Amino acid sequence: MAKIKIQFAGGADTTTGSNFILKVGRRNIMIDCGLFQGEKVAEDNNRDSFPYNPRDIDVLFVTHGHLDHVGRIPKLVKEGFQGIIVSTSATRDIGEYILKDSVGILTKEAEREGLPPIYSEEDVDKAMSLWEVKNLHEDMYIDSGDSEIRNIKITFYDAGHILGSSMIVFEIKGQKIMFTGDLGNSPSPLLKDTEHVPGINYLIMESVYGDREHEHLEDRVEILKSLIKKTIAKKSVLMIPAFSVERTQQLVYIFNNMVENKEIPLIPIFLDSPLAINVTKVYKKHEREFNENVKEIIRNGDDIFAFAGLTMTKTPEDSKSISKVPGPKIIIAGAGMSNGGRIVHHEAKYLPDSRNTLILIGYQAAGTLGRRIYEGAKEVTIFKEKIPVRAEIANLTGFSAHKDSSDLQDFVGKMKKSLRKVFVVLGEPKSESYLAQRLVEQYGVKVKVPMVNETIEITL
Repeated sequence: MAKIKIQFAGGADTTTGSNFILKVGRRNIMIDCGLFQGEKVAEDNNRDSFPYNPRDIDVLFVTHGHLDHVGRIPKLVKEGFQGIIVSTSATRDIGEYILKDSVGILTKEAEREGLPPIYSEEDVDKAMSLWEVKNLHEDMYIDSGDSEIRNIKITFYDAGHILGSSMIVFEIKGQKIMFTGDLGNSPSPLLKDTEHVPGINYLIMESVYGDREHEHLEDRVEILKSLIKKTIAKKSVLMIPAFSVERTQQLVYIFNNMVENKEIPLIPIFLDSPLAINVTKVYKKHEREFNENVKEIIRNGDDIFAFAGLTMTKTPEDSKSISKVPGPKIIIAGAGMSNGGRIVHHEAKYLPDSRNTLILIGYQAAGTLGRRIYEGAKEVTIFKEKIPVRAEIANLTGFSAHKDSSDLQDFVGKMKKSLRKVFVVLGEPKSESYLAQRLVEQYGVKVKVPMVNETIEITL
């Protein structure tokens, strides 16, 4: 009987640092190589040596382009990886923008600490030269180097999380092993729903919201609309720390609909993120991947990412000029967890005013400024200054690009008959444990929550 191994080199007991190795025959196959993130964009443990030799990795498959799934790829290349990198086309496009943007951020962080940067733009360029693309449902084969196992079949399926995101299925001797990456909060305003893939035997799944529920789509839009109207009435400022990929594009699309349908009055709305502006270009390039409703709107001539009142501020000077525009106004800026980016400048200016509002629309990792605000801090430190938090804080998890607890359970429920074991990863310990327990109670499946850098052996 054939044996394979899965090494949980990152993404166990934490939401970030996604990094798994599937050892099949003589092949070492990596899934994701992301940054660990917290208070800083990149935590200090990203400098640690990998718990494996990068030269031993034959191929790296990437589930999607978020920094916590791609952010250490240039480091992997810098330290000796010479294989190929494979993802969908949109993931490659987004990943390139994300990685090139990260170089500047990581370099500044390193300079503040008197350390060399984790990697350079040259390392990013080398990584991109190794990067190949595959379509969803396009089978790929790798020789395992083992006469008993023979070929490994690899197929990408739509995860519905962000543009280009995929679940990756490895079929080995008739057994299917799925790595979910992050699973989308379907139905999405822009993207297609997460695919159902039958016959999965081993599932390595995310659990970011494993113990929490989101508002429904209609509810989150109505709450957002009410907060906008409150901002207008008070002639104040509405701030939205937004992740540059997916959340920002969702918001711009929703604002586009609100403005064009005259559901809200015309007020200045600023997209203050060069990375989000560039990623929006990728979304336009890959419009064929949107859901049918959005594609129909585009066919009818609507530019879903442009409307009256929207200003995209690319330069630092443009960003600074936002403060000269009187309220009411809306500012969408990165980073989504307030652990860097332009949003912190706006928070420093506008959080002390009780008339203003800050909306948290995504997961806030432990240790980040966003998490402290989410947990009710009355004072935070920004640029070494104590900033009182008097603004209203609204938490709209329904805009998250991740499935909530119920949807994660339903995802597993659809494949319960074929499942031999589920591995719960990419969540805080309490989220992982809660989801694992619910899966056992609901479906009677075998579930394990792996430890950091644990290696599991599977007999096929």
